[in-house]
Amino acid sequence: MKKITLLTLAFAAFSLSSTAQESLLNDYNKWSIDVGVGVAKASSPITPATEGVFFDTKLQDVAFELGARYMVNDKFGFKASGLYFQSTNTGDPAFDLDTEVFRANLEGVINLGNILGFREFTQRVNLLFHGGIGATNVSLPADAVLANESETLLNFMGGLTPQIRLTDNIALNLDISVIGNLQQDLTYDGRANVPQTRNFDGMIVTATGGLSIYLGKHDKHADWVDNSPKKLFGDRVQELEEQLAKVQRDLQDTDKDGVADYLDREPNTTSGVAVNTKGESIDMNKNGIPDELESSLEKMYVTKEYASETYFAGGVEGVKPDANDNLINVYFRFDSTQPEYYSLDAINQIVKYMRAHPEAEAVLTGYADQIGNTEYNNTLSENRAKKVYDIVIASGIEESRLSYRGGGVDSSVDKNSEEARQIVRRVSFELK
Repeated sequence: MKKITLLTLAFAAFSLSSTAQESLLNDYNKWSIDVGVGVAKASSPITPATEGVFFDTKLQDVAFELGARYMVNDKFGFKASGLYFQSTNTGDPAFDLDTEVFRANLEGVINLGNILGFREFTQRVNLLFHGGIGATNVSLPADAVLANESETLLNFMGGLTPQIRLTDNIALNLDISVIGNLQQDLTYDGRANVPQTRNFDGMIVTATGGLSIYLGKHDKHADWVDNSPKKLFGDRVQELEEQLAKVQRDLQDTDKDGVADYLDREPNTTSGVAVNTKGESIDMNKNGIPDELESSLEKMYVTKEYASETYFAGGVEGVKPDANDNLINVYFRFDSTQPEYYSLDAINQIVKYMRAHPEAEAVLTGYADQIGNTEYNNTLSENRAKKVYDIVIASGIEESRLSYRGGGVDSSVDKNSEEARQIVRRVSFELK
């Protein structure tokens, strides 16, 4: 066992780099809506102070921001956003104007938190960088020197966005950005921009606070995915341990006929009866009775009809009490509705019983373990029951004799034990 464990760990380390990112692709949400409100200041261009107008440098103009963001992966994404404010330019009310400023930008987003390994020490704090290109519209009011003039400018912008995660669906943001407008002809206090540098003639600084609202069906957004080497290595080791446990289960020989369960087509063979390489008892005349038992019965002057009722049907009679005592179950892998192939015999036993007893009815109840969102697990448990329900119907049992339901989360075992959680990811049967 020690050698197997060491080989497992070595294989995990070797395959980590090629499988880690692959496992993350579908495990998180990518879309978010970002809203914010804060303050802004257009710092240039303004009329020089030599003309008797003194610019107010306070960051006090109320600004509103709205954006939509899509993360291609847990490190990089794109964002479309807009911001609006009215620029109050001077400290002298006699010269003050409410110049309307609106910008719209398309930006690239870098998740610095994931790149710098924030998830190794915090699950609540993150940092994004964004930068891109867009357009700025400056509109002067009617009481400006250049009344009702407006212009649309090419801009470049960049900023940092610290985040605090409130829930899996909402994060608190504080964004600080700088916008540079190219070749701006109008000043924010209503005059022509003379002289012009023909570079970044207009500069705007904004500071907004708001929320990121995450959209999607998964538990986490790309902003908060834990892709630290420790986490990825641990996940891979756990996956390999589950595979090893499954191999060990498959190699068991429940009916002690010398054929491992994963190869055994008849895992409930009568003890001591000869079987073929597939674990099936030898029945040359295909009457459902192992040939070894049939010869013994004939020596005792028992009819074949009686033998069939006693041995063949008798093997089915134990199904009902076993099923109602939760001894016959269909098991599933983590987060899956596909039955483990070694569980198909449980379905086969139920089908055989219901064929032998046409009046019998069955209720199928699905369960999930304690890992993950409760609402999601409730749906998963019902889908597992529906999957087995469909298989039983496809095996020839009338739909009217069956019903299914979701039993939700089975919390009767230790949440931290993978082996224990395996036995509660199941569908059980109640035969009536």
